[in-house]
Amino acid sequence: PVLYAYFYFPESVTEEVDYDSDDEDDEDEDDDSEVKEENGVLILNDANFDTFTADKDTVLLEFYAPWCGHCKQFAPEYEKIAKTLKENDPPIPVAKIDATAATSLASRFDVSGYPTIKILKKGQPVDYEGSRTEDEIVAKVKEVSDPNWTPPPEATLVLTQDNFDDVVNGADIILVEFYAPWCGHCKRLAPEYEKAAQELSKRTPPIPLAKVDATAETELAKKFEVTGYPTLKIFRKGKPYDYSGPREKYGIVDYMIEQAGPPSKQIQATKQVQEFLRDGDDVIIIGVFSGENDKAYQLYQEAANSLREDYKFHHTFSNEIAKLLKVSPGKLVVMQPEKFQSKHEAKMHVLDLKESTDGSEIKEHVLKHTLPLVGHRKPSNDAKRYAKRPLVVVYYTVDFSFDYRVATQYWRDKVLEVAKDFPEYVFAVSDEEDYSSEIKDLGLLESGEDVNVAILDEGGKKYAMEPEEFDADVLKQFVLAFKKGKLKPIVKSQPVPKNNKGPVKVVVGKTFDAMVMDPKKDVLIEFYAPWCGHCKKLEPIYTELGKKYKNEKNLVIAKMDATANDVTSDHYKVEGFPTIYFAPRDKKNNPIKYEGGDRDLEHLSKFIEEHATKLSRTKEEL
Repeated sequence: PVLYAYFYFPESVTEEVDYDSDDEDDEDEDDDSEVKEENGVLILNDANFDTFTADKDTVLLEFYAPWCGHCKQFAPEYEKIAKTLKENDPPIPVAKIDATAATSLASRFDVSGYPTIKILKKGQPVDYEGSRTEDEIVAKVKEVSDPNWTPPPEATLVLTQDNFDDVVNGADIILVEFYAPWCGHCKRLAPEYEKAAQELSKRTPPIPLAKVDATAETELAKKFEVTGYPTLKIFRKGKPYDYSGPREKYGIVDYMIEQAGPPSKQIQATKQVQEFLRDGDDVIIIGVFSGENDKAYQLYQEAANSLREDYKFHHTFSNEIAKLLKVSPGKLVVMQPEKFQSKHEAKMHVLDLKESTDGSEIKEHVLKHTLPLVGHRKPSNDAKRYAKRPLVVVYYTVDFSFDYRVATQYWRDKVLEVAKDFPEYVFAVSDEEDYSSEIKDLGLLESGEDVNVAILDEGGKKYAMEPEEFDADVLKQFVLAFKKGKLKPIVKSQPVPKNNKGPVKVVVGKTFDAMVMDPKKDVLIEFYAPWCGHCKKLEPIYTELGKKYKNEKNLVIAKMDATANDVTSDHYKVEGFPTIYFAPRDKKNNPIKYEGGDRDLEHLSKFIEEHATKLSRTKEEL
């Protein structure tokens, strides 16, 4: 046989290849510290960046990814920019950095998307947020390169014990971040927070953003119950409310603009109320008042502010709406959409608002009547509406659209017959497709029944009804058995390890109570996911930690795969991986979450020593 070899060299390769050069020359060619140039654009990386930029007044930087379509589109424009700025007096270097390879630089400059453009001025990055056009970028670079240019002052206000009350109490609305200088999450938030502050400062009226170094202003941190970083709070005339909005520029801006508006929206036509009743999917809250100067109206607005995160509030000054609702002004009406109404419950719940009415009474009235006797639990309202336990859930094909409403209500009516006799429990129906993974964990996925039932109890405990043809009597017997304590909980669990003698003890669902909630021992527990990169990185460090404390009889270093096992306590919330808690032997229901610090041996050891109730060795010996 004859072997043919064909070598193809693309025309774009301009450098001559010398096959006779020795290995040393090859090494020189691959020297990352050398600054190369491609079509007028300098190529920087982790190895040569600091050396190259050290003596430069201004450098234009583009962080890109080789696979990024926007970067490829932008490349010809960027080369034009390089040519233009090279001809500037003095010339301004233009460079690009492959952020997927130069990971240290990408991390250092908080690169989270591609392309990211920054202007380096005397070593300090200046964010560029204009359009990706030659004219606009060149103009901005020339502006920054001017010897008289100074960065704009921070729009974020700095608050201390001395000025906090004056600034916060005088603001209609202000967002305050409590941070720690060493906190990684705070560092990531900082540029987004400042950009949002700049944007919101341009509004009329402006919405101020402020920050407090909680490690320095400990009295303020204590006053506002700051236990983790960053903690963000909205203040209205000095009164604090939790912030639960986004943490990037545009999300913060949109959220704060919405928060700056009134908490209740005015309705003027009876048609709107009729639409709420006919098409609504959540509780309807309407305050009926004589006018804006009505003192009850002011009281209602203040109370609505404290619940605006979770509810939609409405108000009206219309006599027609008052007649439709059959109430007089000065009343708060809470009712359910027609599809959730039943003969077993009142159509509406009315609170008389007087000058003496307290804001807490309004809040209590709304919370008490938020849910119908049997509501529709779904992923979008699960956390806000159905967090209370015990919760009786009936799973089937739940669809309230016109074609399927009769079938959906048929089963719901049977649940209503039982729910009316157990007011101490919350009842709901859920679509089986929405909760297929939950049904699987309950062992009901292959039940063969059209309707399945479970009770979700406190402490993460779950009880599944044995598959049986569903009717009201069957459901009632199941709920009664639960009430009498005759049911055994379902616990998702891996097998109990036969050999658990390693430095890090393995906890599974079946052993969580016995090991983590053991009142005789302090326990450091890591909740991890097998696929989590941060968890894999932590594993050798965590093993070293286990070895370090292996002789401590009163301390257990443990881990649990939270994707394969149930955490049978509501006090251990796992919302990301890895999540680490320290459970002191005398405070099992009040564990301390590890957050903010580096996940290394030194910081984890310090965390243990700070919270351990009994160590056999002194801290100095450790």
